[in-house]
Amino acid sequence: MSAKKSNLVTYDPSGVFLDETGLSRDELQALGPRLETARREVLEEDLRLLAEDDVPKEKDPLDAAFLELPEKILAEYQADQRTSELGQILTAARRLQDAVDRVVVLGIGGSYMGARALMEACCDPYFNELSRGERGSRPRMYFEGNNVDNDASQGLLKLLGKDRLADKVEDRWAIVVISKSGATLETAVAFRQYLAALQQSVGGDAARLAQFVVPVTGTSGKLFNLVRALGCPDVFRVPNGVGGRFSVLSAVGLLPAALLGLNVVALLEGAAAMNDHFRTAPPGENAVLDYVGVGHLLEDKRGATIRVLNVWSKALESVGLWYDQLLAESLGKERPGQNYLGATPLTTVNTRDLHSRAQQHQQGRPDKLFTNLIVDRWRCDPLAVGRSERDQDSLNDLADKTLPDIMAAAIQGTNEAYHSDGRPTADLHLPQVNEFCLGQLFQMLMLATVVEGRLIGINPYGQPGVEFYKKNMNRILGRQ
Repeated sequence: MSAKKSNLVTYDPSGVFLDETGLSRDELQALGPRLETARREVLEEDLRLLAEDDVPKEKDPLDAAFLELPEKILAEYQADQRTSELGQILTAARRLQDAVDRVVVLGIGGSYMGARALMEACCDPYFNELSRGERGSRPRMYFEGNNVDNDASQGLLKLLGKDRLADKVEDRWAIVVISKSGATLETAVAFRQYLAALQQSVGGDAARLAQFVVPVTGTSGKLFNLVRALGCPDVFRVPNGVGGRFSVLSAVGLLPAALLGLNVVALLEGAAAMNDHFRTAPPGENAVLDYVGVGHLLEDKRGATIRVLNVWSKALESVGLWYDQLLAESLGKERPGQNYLGATPLTTVNTRDLHSRAQQHQQGRPDKLFTNLIVDRWRCDPLAVGRSERDQDSLNDLADKTLPDIMAAAIQGTNEAYHSDGRPTADLHLPQVNEFCLGQLFQMLMLATVVEGRLIGINPYGQPGVEFYKKNMNRILGRQ
């Protein structure tokens, strides 16, 4: 078996096959033909309609271009590493790595959540605390423009030194601003404020200012027009046919990842590997289809309307929050003329959150499916409890046990506890926390979300409900 084959994300639903409260294997098998139909719709009909630019009303918007994006970007890069989009991203990243010590990523929702997830998963847990040398000259990274929190913004501006001239590389910083239209209020306000601070930082030098602003945007709109007026040398595109929450494997996520020195080629290769698995593996052996089937059947037949993603690694918390947006915005919709749909996602980090949520999850309403996101191999050597002469904490019986040993016991013990009360669990295994495995996981969850939308007859793309708060906020602010 090749190294990459052995590094595939796997899904084990055995913990959902419980008497009365769970599923039977026959129920999941019987759903197979409908899952096959949904897969064909995603792989064939949706991509054909997108290519022909002939999208029927019920499928508008159709942001299905994310599916083939990993292979497309990789093929272009392999054909011409210098002029391809990925080649230009890597060149821009190296330029900024040499020039600045901090980067502020401005964006909201899908424009930043994937990048933050990649940073927290793949970088040192205390990356921003390390010296420039320890970071390999890669810039510290901060995320703003995703809220209108006065004190958070003031705190970051103070840290950046908004009122001082930055001469040394250790004091210099840059902005990566991500917005397809530039019209999202939170990000637009932040860009105005941080751009003014950056202008002070470069002493009003327009040429240097342009060098330190890297936008990812559409081919028209307010942000596109502004950065063109600034003369920014690098402008990257949000691809057509790719919605924000599906954009992590485009320049939206690849540019911040490249700035952090992550292996973006491996990230895309992982996503491509998951695409291949999704296209070829049958139900019962297909992680995407089985994941969809279990979630759908438990919601439809057992009332499990809350999907808890138990993340057994602090590094993956932001991956869970990224998935919260993906699932909520894609499936939390009204089916015309029928009813409201969409399970409620909830990310927990264990064992931390077992001390805040386990009581409800064990004895509260039986309306939850628990999916454990488990890391099989840790990056660092296992840390043993160790022996103490005093043994005042009575832990010497665990002296030879390691933190991974304790984590494994906690996972098994939690599953056993939930099963004892008829609460279904499934395990999603991530072989390692690295770019190849993260690429698989992102693509798997995006594919699963779209397949489930087609299965239940709602459009997984677009987010019309989000517009209501925006309209009200602008009205209250006196804007048209």
